[in-house]
Amino acid sequence: MSARVAVVGSSNLDLVVTASRLPRPGETVLGENFRTVPGGKGANQAVAAARAGAACDFVGAVGDDDFGTRMRASLVDAGVDVRGLRTAAGPSGVALIAVDRDAENFILVAPGANGTLTELDVDDQATIAAADVLLLQLEVPLTAVLQAAHWARADGTTVVLNAAPAAALPTALLDLVDVLVVNEHEAAVVAEVASDDPPVLLDALLKLVPRVVLTLGARGAAYADRHGLRLAVPAPQIDAVDTTAAGDAFTGALAVSWAERGASSEDTVTASLRWACAAGAACAQRHGASTALPDRPAIDALYDATYRGAP
Repeated sequence: MSARVAVVGSSNLDLVVTASRLPRPGETVLGENFRTVPGGKGANQAVAAARAGAACDFVGAVGDDDFGTRMRASLVDAGVDVRGLRTAAGPSGVALIAVDRDAENFILVAPGANGTLTELDVDDQATIAAADVLLLQLEVPLTAVLQAAHWARADGTTVVLNAAPAAALPTALLDLVDVLVVNEHEAAVVAEVASDDPPVLLDALLKLVPRVVLTLGARGAAYADRHGLRLAVPAPQIDAVDTTAAGDAFTGALAVSWAERGASSEDTVTASLRWACAAGAACAQRHGASTALPDRPAIDALYDATYRGAP
């Protein structure tokens, strides 16, 4: 039986421009290429989970425009179940993304229809109950995120929260999180500490949630839990061309691996983190958001090439 992952989150159409460098405030930089790509953290992570081998259900909202039609079709093409995807009157969510030659980016999001996902229904509750892992982010209203987490806790579904974009979070939500996934900036905001030192961030976050995965980009990832386990995993060494959806690839793959392997030992946690790092690195080798998310064979190949024989 494959792992089942439910995602409650956002879907956007990404408007992406590549350029030699990112503009400074008030500056215009001539771009090089332009493309439109289905994206949004929720939809990206749903596609990532499906391509990584999970049966994946997506709960979200798109607008009644051409963008919404395209995003729905993109999810279906990736094998994601979209029975929980609403169509709201008005525009779909949009993300404006600039990517430079070093694969760095900035992203500006207009939520559109994502903002209408304020509450869930009984069908969504059944979807969450049937999942091994519920994957959440912060690009839809917090009321829906909190409702989904409550239902997951009641039904024994593991709650993985990717706290992005960065925001201070209420205790009511943090108390329902099993695994928090954050980068260094997000970690500092959630923990409300003025530090970018991983051990300091992990210590602060463990006061809020039982398990933390700290993503470190090209440096890999770190993990800590309240049982005293701490470990760090290096990332595969690659030539990155676009890091836009690398974090979503990491998080989607982590959810799948967590559902398949569990977190019963240091070995299983290490394997899940390594596999997620391989997914993020494989994604960063390609341009785009959802179009760059790797399938399971690509993840396995980079995982084997990087970590085979490692202790």
